[in-house]
Amino acid sequence: MNKPNISIIIWLISGCFLIFIMVIIGGLTRLTGSGLSMVDWNLFMGVIPPLNEIEWIKTFDDYKKYPEYQLVNYNITLSEFKNIFYWEYIHRILGRLIGLVFIIPYIYFLLKRKFNTKLIIQTTILLIMGSMQGFFGWWMVKSGLVDRPDVSHYRLAVHLITAFLTFSYTLWIVLNLTYNEKKEGNYMLYQLAKILFVVILIQIIYGAFVAGLNASKIYNTWPKMNDKWIAESVYAISPLWKNFTEGIAGVQFVHRILPVFIIAIVSYMYYKWKRIKNYKEEEISFIMLFAIICIQIIIGIFTLIYAAPITLAITHQICAFLMLGVSVFTMFTFKKTS
Repeated sequence: MNKPNISIIIWLISGCFLIFIMVIIGGLTRLTGSGLSMVDWNLFMGVIPPLNEIEWIKTFDDYKKYPEYQLVNYNITLSEFKNIFYWEYIHRILGRLIGLVFIIPYIYFLLKRKFNTKLIIQTTILLIMGSMQGFFGWWMVKSGLVDRPDVSHYRLAVHLITAFLTFSYTLWIVLNLTYNEKKEGNYMLYQLAKILFVVILIQIIYGAFVAGLNASKIYNTWPKMNDKWIAESVYAISPLWKNFTEGIAGVQFVHRILPVFIIAIVSYMYYKWKRIKNYKEEEISFIMLFAIICIQIIIGIFTLIYAAPITLAITHQICAFLMLGVSVFTMFTFKKTS
């Protein structure tokens, strides 16, 4: 397949857009405390919400059997329960929609022989990643239905990062399909762009850790942690490494410090790029990178200072999504094409 098939490109771009919406809805579901409102998983029957008062009461009674109601929401009314239920319901319905948007055209293009061998492999990987995202979502929810009304921050991170990786890989395929011109690329900058992508992924993982551990509720000052650059609680847990995976202060500290490395990598890349022959799309990618990173840092600071209000927190998550997307574009601009 020498020429890109526009219908395949539109299909994949639609998938990117839906994943973007899914991340927003998922973030709002978490921020509104709605993620544990649906206590079971039914792939087909779960499409239909409660339709009358009797069904709502039964659904509410099921919810009452689990820790979130018993320890946190024991005084909510049925009407209040409906509000949190619908956030999680929309999140799950959107997940099913994304599955259909990926699998139905995939089968069609496969039967019509629209894919070459490379695309068959790539799109099959996408389907597997999408399926794993659904599995990880329920795996995450289950962790909050046992003995504590919070999902595991590890499982939250896996669920979130799978969505980001699925988006990134879909965007990578789209870029390869739409860009047909031969370019030399730059091996060193391409490798640095890969490192940048990985560091941004790690920062997103730590963002999930911060969310899962409610680590945005402490040390709501910047640039210092209250009156110190590194608070004692950052390294208070033994063994030391646990501070940075399970300690609230340690996790927040890592999330604070990683943007410095991100800026350093981008600045070094820009310095190297200015010393070699450059192309317009590469310049655009740097402008986009610097812009989104600066915006993300500013929003992150205010999100921390104000202890993660919903509007700032969801904007911060959206910017993380866009930052990762721009890093994928930057990686592609330095990739050699033939």
